[in-house]
Formats: sequence, C-alpha cells, structure tokens
Amino acid sequence: MSRPASNTPRLAVEPGFFAGRGLAELARGMAEGAFSAEDLVRHAGAAIERLNPQLNAFVHTDIPAALAQARALDAERAAGRVRGPLHGIPVAIKDNVDTADMPTTMGAAHFLGHRPAADARCVALLREAGAIVIGKTLTHEFAYGPTGDRSVQGAARNPWDPARITGGSSAGSAAAVAAGMVPVALGTDTGGSVRVPSALCGLVGFKPSHGRVSDAGVFPLSPSIEDVGVLAQRVEDARAFIGILSEGAIADAGDASDAPRIAWLANAPFAIDHEPVTACARAAAERLAGAALLDGGEVALHARALQAALSAIQRSEAYEVHAERVEREPGKYDPEVLERLRASRPVQGWEYVRGLKERARLQTAFARIFEHVDALALPTVAITAPVLQQRSVNGPGSAGVRETLLGLTNPWNVLGLPAISLPAGFVDGLPVGLQLVGPAGADAALLALAARHWKPARA
Repeated sequence: MSRPASNTPRLAVEPGFFAGRGLAELARGMAEGAFSAEDLVRHAGAAIERLNPQLNAFVHTDIPAALAQARALDAERAAGRVRGPLHGIPVAIKDNVDTADMPTTMGAAHFLGHRPAADARCVALLREAGAIVIGKTLTHEFAYGPTGDRSVQGAARNPWDPARITGGSSAGSAAAVAAGMVPVALGTDTGGSVRVPSALCGLVGFKPSHGRVSDAGVFPLSPSIEDVGVLAQRVEDARAFIGILSEGAIADAGDASDAPRIAWLANAPFAIDHEPVTACARAAAERLAGAALLDGGEVALHARALQAALSAIQRSEAYEVHAERVEREPGKYDPEVLERLRASRPVQGWEYVRGLKERARLQTAFARIFEHVDALALPTVAITAPVLQQRSVNGPGSAGVRETLLGLTNPWNVLGLPAISLPAGFVDGLPVGLQLVGPAGADAALLALAARHWKPARA
C-alpha cells in the first residue's frame, strides 16, 4: 500500500513505523544495515505503547522476549543466514491461535490466563521462517462475531475512526496492521473474519482454499469452513506470508493473464446494496480487469442455497464445540455470543447432513462457473464501518449489522474457495474493500492476479 497522497483520507491516529512499509522494503533495510531486527521490534513496541490505549488491538505483548529473539536473528543475518522474507519481521497473532510463550484467551472469560503447551502449527511455521511474535491481538469472543466489539478484553477500535468497529473477528490484527504497529498479522476466517476487518480498515486480507493451511492449535468455531489467513498492507506481503503457512501447498503461479476474466456480482442476493460502496468497489474491479466486467448474475441463482447450507453447517459445528460449556458456565459468555450459540442448538442432525450434501452440489455448480471466469468480484462488505455497538443498518430497507457485514463474504467459506479483500477506495472518509473470489485450489493464481493488476485507489 503506497503512503497516503495529500488527497487521500488519513488515519485518525498518527501511524506507527510500519505504515506503508512492505516486507521487501524492511528486508532490504536490514540487508543494507539501515536498521536491524532489534530496531524493528523497538519500533513495534513504541507504536503499541503509544497507540494501543486508543485502539485496543493487542491483548498481550512480550517485548523483552521479542528483543531477545531479534538479537539472535540479527546474529544469524550477520553470519550469512537469512531464513526468508519474514526473517526479523515483527508479526501479530490472533488470540484464538495457540502460542506456547503467551496466553491464548479466545477473548473469553473461560480462558483468561490460559497458556497452551505448544505453538499452533501456523505459529511454529512463522517462527521457523524468522518471524518475531510481538503479541496477541484481540478477537471477538470465541471468534463468533464480525464486529470485534464483544470480548472479555473490550472492543478493538478502527484507526480511521476510533468510534467505529474494526470488523471481526480478527479485529485486533486489523487495527494493528492498519495503524502501523506491525507490517503483517495472522487471523482466522470462518465467514469473513479476515476479509471483513481488512475491508473496514483499508487492508489486504486473504483467506486460502479450505485446508491449505493447518488449523492445528487454532481454537475451532466451525472446522469445516474456517481457515487461517493473513492481514497485510500489500498483496505481495500476503502472498509471502501465506506461502510460508501453506508449507509449499500454495506455489507461485507465475504471471497473471493480461486480460483476466472477472465477473461482477450484484449485492442484492446476499446483502443490502449501499450504492456508494458498490460503486467504489465496482470502479476498483474495472481498473483491475482493464476491460469490461463479465456478468456474474448466474451466481445469484445459488444465493439462497448457499446461505441455507452455511447456516446449517456453521451453527451445528459451533454449538458442538461449545455445548458442554454453554450448559456448565453460561454466565462467563458475553450475552450476545451466548444468545447466538443457544440459537444454534435447535438445528437438527438431518439439517446438518442436508447442508453437507447441498455444499457438495454447490461446489460442483461453482466449478462449472469458474470454467468461464478467472475470478468473481464484489464488494467485501456492503457498508463502511459502523460505530461501536451498532446492531442495525439502514439500506434501502434495514438489516442487522452482523448479517450485513458477513453477507458478501460467508458464501465462499461454505464452498471452501480462496478469497481476497483489496482496498478499493473511500466513502465518506472510510475504507471500502473489493473482494475477489477464485476457483477451489487456485490460491496462487488469485494472488498473482491481484498482485499484478491491483493498484491502490485514490480518493
């Protein structure tokens, strides 16, 4: 993401060192001796100390331990060993992902003070690649919400306007990257939990095809539709980060087509249509395609079936994870999250099985659609960031904030498709996201398309 031009809306906070600095620039600076990994950790620590009281992005940090890791990595660099693009780079980890050296609370009173016995597989891979884990970022309680303002640690706040939500559930990761506290962060995505906060905070957010990244050591919400993802400032950074997490499963696809076939989806089947947001996202899609967008109207025929399958699968799996806890310790839950879980209990076994069958049918239908297009394009979120605690939105008509935030992202989780949110521009000074969705397994091609064709939008 380029540094803001004079006519671009500015963050409401003074950003930290990493704002506008990509991984390649940071690696080059360390290689040339302009700064060290230790310097980067100190920059991260200073930004967190200054900004976290305003944004509540981090729920735990360990700067002394990070400095020790940085010194060891600087010694490796001096000896001629560089592990890769994340060598010496400070990163943040969402607080539903296990870290052996820091608490993992899931944003829930049930797990305050909980320390896992081992790192999650994704965290171990980042450490092996030379990344320095600075701290844990706030998650919506048990990752079960798209607003990021329901957690035992409070609400994360949007750096563009701290009176507004970051989106969730990877709320703190979005605030941390958008405010320049760290250059990249890890999140998880069950219905949009990486892409929604990325869109509302002006970031790149990537969710891979289902199963491409190990979920070992990630507290589950709905295991058959959730994935570990990345929030970054640049497509290239997201690609480097996810390449490490996928352990080679997402290989470089090479150059993208000069004329990508991109089909535009109208909002109406999935969410309210807020015209300024739709127009902003569509203009970004047209710039990216470099040609007329194809008509994605065929997708609308599947909208109701997608939502029905998602509802049956997610609600059943989420309640299974929490069934005993809901009965034993209901008072520890945030009331909104508890209500959401209890509303999932009535889903019948036959509905879950039918949802699985319907998902298989829809996956076949979408494979046929992708024979004719390289990517589907639509807004990531139909609205800009609501204010904290807001729970309804007016469109034409009205809708719940939760349903509106997730309406354009969650269909792709039930299908297991890769999806990326790109900064598309601004409406009323707040970020808007453009979402691209690719065929199952085509993660590298989708990232290559975005990396080659996407250009940051100007206001």
